[in-house]
Amino acid sequence: MGLDTFGKGIKRREDPRLITGKGTYVDNMKMVGMAHAYILRSPYAHARIIKIDVAKAKAQPGVLDVFVGKDMEALGSIPCGWSHPGLITPKHPVVAIDEVNYVGDPVAVIVAEDRYIARDAADLIDVEYDPLPAVIDLEKAVASREQARVAAAHADVHHAGAHHDEAAAGEAIEQTVGAEVKAALASQEAAGPHLVHNEAAHNTAFTWTIGDKAKTDEAFAKAAHVTTLRIRNNRIQASAIEPRAALASYDAASEGITLWMTSQNPHIHRLLAAAFVLGIPEHKLRVIAPDVGGGFGSKIFVYGEEIIVVWASRKLGVPVKWASERREAYISDAHGRDHVTTAEMAFDAGGRITGLRVKTLANLGAYLSTFSTAVPTYLYGTLLSGQYDIPTIFCEVLGVLTNTVPVDAVRGAGRPEATFLLERLMDTAARELKMEPTAIRRKNFIQPNQFPYQTAVALQYDSGNYEVALDKALEMVGYADLRKQQAEARKQGKLIGIGVSTYLEACGLAPSALVGSLGAGAGQWESALVRVMPTGTINVYTGSHSHGQGHETTFAQVVSRELGVPYENINILHGDTETLPYGWGTYGSRSAAVGGSALVKASQRVREKAIKIAAHLLEANEADVELVEGKFQVKGAPSRSKSWFDIGLQSHLAHNLPQGMEPGLEFTAFYDPSNFVYPFGAHICVTEVDADTGQVQIKRFIAVDDCGNRINPMIIDGQVHGGLACGIGQALYEEAAYTDEGQPLFGSMMDYALPRAHFLPSFELGHTVTPCPHNPLGVKGIGETGAIGSPPAVVNSVVDALAHLGVTHIDMPLTPEKVWRAMNAM
Repeated sequence: MGLDTFGKGIKRREDPRLITGKGTYVDNMKMVGMAHAYILRSPYAHARIIKIDVAKAKAQPGVLDVFVGKDMEALGSIPCGWSHPGLITPKHPVVAIDEVNYVGDPVAVIVAEDRYIARDAADLIDVEYDPLPAVIDLEKAVASREQARVAAAHADVHHAGAHHDEAAAGEAIEQTVGAEVKAALASQEAAGPHLVHNEAAHNTAFTWTIGDKAKTDEAFAKAAHVTTLRIRNNRIQASAIEPRAALASYDAASEGITLWMTSQNPHIHRLLAAAFVLGIPEHKLRVIAPDVGGGFGSKIFVYGEEIIVVWASRKLGVPVKWASERREAYISDAHGRDHVTTAEMAFDAGGRITGLRVKTLANLGAYLSTFSTAVPTYLYGTLLSGQYDIPTIFCEVLGVLTNTVPVDAVRGAGRPEATFLLERLMDTAARELKMEPTAIRRKNFIQPNQFPYQTAVALQYDSGNYEVALDKALEMVGYADLRKQQAEARKQGKLIGIGVSTYLEACGLAPSALVGSLGAGAGQWESALVRVMPTGTINVYTGSHSHGQGHETTFAQVVSRELGVPYENINILHGDTETLPYGWGTYGSRSAAVGGSALVKASQRVREKAIKIAAHLLEANEADVELVEGKFQVKGAPSRSKSWFDIGLQSHLAHNLPQGMEPGLEFTAFYDPSNFVYPFGAHICVTEVDADTGQVQIKRFIAVDDCGNRINPMIIDGQVHGGLACGIGQALYEEAAYTDEGQPLFGSMMDYALPRAHFLPSFELGHTVTPCPHNPLGVKGIGETGAIGSPPAVVNSVVDALAHLGVTHIDMPLTPEKVWRAMNAM
């Protein structure tokens, strides 16, 4: 393979290992004397623990020990990593002590010689529960809060009686409380108030706002038209191919412990586990994430299970492994999304947006997961401008605690929710204003000459050309002809829909000082160490961990371009806190933009020193030496050259280095971006709805994405394919639904409907390139775009197919039953 691989769709070098069974996954690992942990979980959504009798389980042959919450009472609470002013943070024990708060809450830990003995012994544990009322529905959960707001609104209106009449009072109250909330309030009053945690009044962990309320209210008062939607963004789960697993091994001699785990960010896990939960020196805990079979966000967070195996290994003096079963993953891995939102968009008479007003109830589940408080706020509210020039926005988010699995980031995290809201509003408004869906978007796009563009919700976009991406998608789908075909098909009774969505994502969160000021408990820089070995090959150590994205290929392409070293001679290493510089891992499409930029910085320093060594060896001026096709040569005299082998060997032998130069050839760089990066694109979905059954079939899906400069188009396409499957799954099939009592209705893949390959069309992909202006690679990120742009395209398409029947909106997932009911309700 040649030196110039940057921008080429070369095959992933890690795939032969991963797809032929040669990868190293935690659950495949075995150690001498290794024990297995099984976790007994609560069958109740909310209950007091009266008594736990573990005697029979402990007496079983092969059982090493059984632990309950009180045994681990000295451990710290599982931390939340992002704070807000006034945030209520209920204590989150590793194993429940007095009360369980969701189905799946850990109650006891059985450690045995093998996992089957441990699992069987769990059946012998007698737990006496006192069931409590469960809080599941978001609107019911905060109904008492809304009751207080109603009372306050009444008081304010009467207090200002000189300026308001009773009609105004009624209007004010209607603005404060929607019909659904009032219905929930009535239900709540009948049943009595229930709290998930007593310290969180009204089940509200935080109230967060962004934007200018007064200016936004004024825009609505002057609006020629207002479009209103109540949207529920359904709860989903990550469903990684490899469930979570952890293996801990305590070394009594060093008093250190090694934890192999399915992690997206080993250093974060080490920091939070050691310092905030286990209370041990950070250097005593080594975290290794070997091959990891997908994360999609669910392996970012600190969970109790990894803490349990470390604690148990130290206590018992043997290696202890826990591996999640698939059904267990459903009730122990963090879920995603789960919003109920009322959104209003104001327009002038010409169809230009004049304001956006949003109120969102965001489900946090029973406890605050690691980044749960950031997802519905800074990753959602700040994205509410999308691709549009919106002069004023106001958003209020209530973080709501319920007796459900904790909710955190899942692929896209906050951005899919914001995009879905915006794009449903745009399509609904277009229909109400009798405008073409693409025309209303064009009228409101931020124009290329407006960059950098300051939104009304804090972000400053760096670059973009949104109309070009939409034009390309329309050209690919043959939009004008397609509309004609749709009209003809409708005459024949066929329900064909065409759905358009545009999206914008903010990823590569940055800079660290900014996110720190906003409440983040983590930095957002990334590190890289580039080391030239004596033979001239390159070892690259990155803090950006790969769990299936192809970093070993992509990062090698980046370093190959920077150093002119053959791609095959570059070795990418990641996932071990003992051997790597500190890093913040992989999530939020940050690896190329932040981790890749750190690689560039480190490589540039290596190259600068290598040129000094080459100039010394060639007895030339440093300014006269250049790196050409992998060799350092004197300008104009290519025969006078030194290879990377020459430079690498001499840098380590140090027999003939410039005066005063240190031996070795390696540099560590830390890259802290000056801004987020902003990928964008346009998606178009063509569907056909079966008039008899409500079944939705996707006929075509066009995705045009702009992720800036493209390092490896093949990997980018793969990322888009996966994201589209994820987004289409949310739109049509997936939902982690609960009964009113908090019992999960998603116990297996028979109940939780991940899209199968034959459910999906052959995707038609296109791209535009608008480089990021502030990182050295000009890249923006691609991992989440498919999951962001596709849900509104699908739903817009189905609503478009049914609009002539009077259908204006259907909440996801668009199951056949739900679609059929919508069609037949008119």
